[in-house]
Amino acid sequence: MSGLDRVGKGRVIFTLLLFLQCFIVLTGGIVRITGSGLGCPTWPECAPGSFTPSPYQAESPLHAWIEFANRLLTFLLGFVALAAVIYAIAFIPLKRVRALAGLQLFGIIAQAILGGITVLTGLHPSTVVAHLLVSILLIAGALSLRQRVYGAIPGASQPTLLTARLLKALVTVGFTVVVMGSIVTGTGPHSGDSDSSRLTFDLRTVAWLHADIVIFFIGLLIATLIAIHLGETGATRTTLLQKIYWVIALSLGQGAIGYLQWFTGVPEFLVAFHLIGAVWVWLSLWNLYITGSVTSSPSGSKGAQYRVE
Repeated sequence: MSGLDRVGKGRVIFTLLLFLQCFIVLTGGIVRITGSGLGCPTWPECAPGSFTPSPYQAESPLHAWIEFANRLLTFLLGFVALAAVIYAIAFIPLKRVRALAGLQLFGIIAQAILGGITVLTGLHPSTVVAHLLVSILLIAGALSLRQRVYGAIPGASQPTLLTARLLKALVTVGFTVVVMGSIVTGTGPHSGDSDSSRLTFDLRTVAWLHADIVIFFIGLLIATLIAIHLGETGATRTTLLQKIYWVIALSLGQGAIGYLQWFTGVPEFLVAFHLIGAVWVWLSLWNLYITGSVTSSPSGSKGAQYRVE
């Protein structure tokens, strides 16, 4: 593929970037469910007068080091993103790849600032929700970047207009599911600190609404599956079917975990599994979307285009 001739083994940087963008969501969840959100009670310092946990601070050493480790991971993520930008500029003369890499670096810096605001506002749930949603968007960008560098997109698939529109609807509803799930979390018991405020919604109501949107999402997945079965042919049909089967299987598993944690009182270990599931579903959904939507123009003269009419 033109523009990828000099990529070489260094492209593993982009896989590492994607992994870390996903992993930091899990470590952020660990911070929250262990009540370590204010283990470092200030920002950018961890404790007043110290950038690392201090033996003299009032917070538990365990909580302080859990939060501090999460902050260190942000620095590692930023370093990898910077390496990706440098590598893209040096070896990948594709404007979209360079733009995506730059957005990753910019997004990580923005996340660090938002994380500081979250701490300084005492883990206000609105900032915690925003923190998660930005991570979800960064994961999507990191996957798009990684797939471009590895030549997975743009692909030769040319889905029908109906399939393209259903894919766009799927990713929109899927993101809405994540938004509602984060609102449920912001209303529920695991705040990240015992003294942090919560959203004032009725927990049962927002949980039901979240479940209803998930059910709608599953129905839309089935509709998209049928559209692919009946409307697509050849390699396009095979590729999209493989990917949508993954999304369906993961979504059903994620839904099962969601119901289980609700009826068992939202135990911490199930919250962690549900968070992992959310990232996995989002990855598989976004991969399905970009596979069917980011295609090579038929003439081959205009490069990649988004087929999302």
